[in-house]
Amino acid sequence: MEGLSVIMPAYNEAERVINSLRESIKIFKSIKMPFEVIVINDGSKDNTAKLVRKFSKKNKSVKLVSYRKNKGKGYALRHAFKYTKMDLITFIDADLELHPEQLRNFLKIMGKNNCDVVIGSKRHPDSKLYYPWHRKFLSYSYYLLNRVLFGLPLKDTQAGLKLFKKKVLDDVFPRIVIKGYAFDLEILVLAHKLGYKIIEAPIKLDFKRSASRIKLKQIKDIALDTAGIFYRLYILKYYDR
Repeated sequence: MEGLSVIMPAYNEAERVINSLRESIKIFKSIKMPFEVIVINDGSKDNTAKLVRKFSKKNKSVKLVSYRKNKGKGYALRHAFKYTKMDLITFIDADLELHPEQLRNFLKIMGKNNCDVVIGSKRHPDSKLYYPWHRKFLSYSYYLLNRVLFGLPLKDTQAGLKLFKKKVLDDVFPRIVIKGYAFDLEILVLAHKLGYKIIEAPIKLDFKRSASRIKLKQIKDIALDTAGIFYRLYILKYYDR
C-alpha cells in the first residue's frame, strides 16, 4: 500500500512516549500521505505499553506491538516490520531527538534522487547538532572504523532517523543477525552490498537525555558485533547464501 509506516521502538519511555506520538502524528498528517505508527514496546518495565495501548484506542493510526522481555533495538525493529503495511518505512526514536518534521526533506531527497534509502547523517555538512563532545568523538571513531572495515561510502550509520523503500528491508531483514546497537550498520552494509542506492541527509539533532545509554559495556558489545559483521561478510560469506 502506498504510504508511510513509522516504526517507533520504545523501552521505558512512559515519561515521553505519548507527547512524542502526538507530535509525530501532527507532522505525518501535515505531510498528507497515508501513514501508520507502530510502537514496538521492547520489554519496558514501566507503563509504556499501557499508555500506548490506551492512546491507540482513540488514535486508529497507532498500533502497539509488545513483548515482555527486553531484546534490543535491532530485534524490536525487525519484529515490528512484520506488521507494516505501507511501501515506505521509517524508524524514529521515541525521544524525538531527531524530530519527524525532518522526514519531509528525506521524502524529497528520495524522490529527487530515485534512491532506495535515505539516512540521517550527523557528519553531513548541513547538519546541526546539539550533542555532547564525547558522543561526537564516539561517532567519528566509529565512522573511521567502518570506513576501514567495510569501505562504506557513508559518514554516519547510527543516526536514528532513516527512510527505506519496503523492498530493501524485505531483502535485507531475513539476513540480519545483530539485535543490538550495531543493527543499523548491518542493515546498511547489506543494503550497500546488494546494490541499493543510499543517500545521506542533513539532520538537526537535539540531545535530550541527561545521561547517555551508551556505557562501556555497550561500546564493547558494539565492537564485538561490528567484528561479527566483518567475519560474516568476508570470512564466512554468510550474506551470500
